Amino acid sequence: MKKKRCGWCEGDKLYETYHDEEWGVPVYDDKTLFEFLLLETFQAGLSWITILRKRENFKTAFNDFNHEKIANYSEEKIQELLNNEGIIRNKLKVRSAVTNAQAFMKIQKEFGTFSNYIWDFVDGKPIQNNITDYKKAPSTSALSDKISKDLKKRGFKFVGSTVIYAHMQATGMVNDHEVSCFRHSELA
Repeated sequence: MKKKRCGWCEGDKLYETYHDEEWGVPVYDDKTLFEFLLLETFQAGLSWITILRKRENFKTAFNDFNHEKIANYSEEKIQELLNNEGIIRNKLKVRSAVTNAQAFMKIQKEFGTFSNYIWDFVDGKPIQNNITDYKKAPSTSALSDKISKDLKKRGFKFVGSTVIYAHMQATGMVNDHEVSCFRHSELA
């Protein structure tokens, strides 16, 4: 019998694998949280499948999402990224990756880990939503507004409420799997 999945991923193998194995699974590891944050900022204005298809290219281009290395990128490295056809070559987004890595490290210094900081917004446990149709799922919330505002205050770029809500969904801070999806109950 075919597994019932969220409607947004049906029919694309890459999407289905991402949905089944990663999307909505709580992430407490700083390296992975940074990876998703970087990818979400590049996704702004684009479809997530575009980013997923380029994920390995991003991983290679951005030193395996090592925020400490990214925080110290030289102008030469930034120009190399801007010429890399395997990633999204948006000047502002590439530069924001460096700025965000620096801000990420400041949060780590203040809170011990970025995970401590971000998960504190939900008291350490995922918000359980009851989405019946992915087309009616929110793209922002009062909480994503609050986190976005705080991250911007701390120097982050490309972290609007929609980007942050997508990050919350991807990293399991909110369970937005459709209630009919096999993953909803697994992650509840």
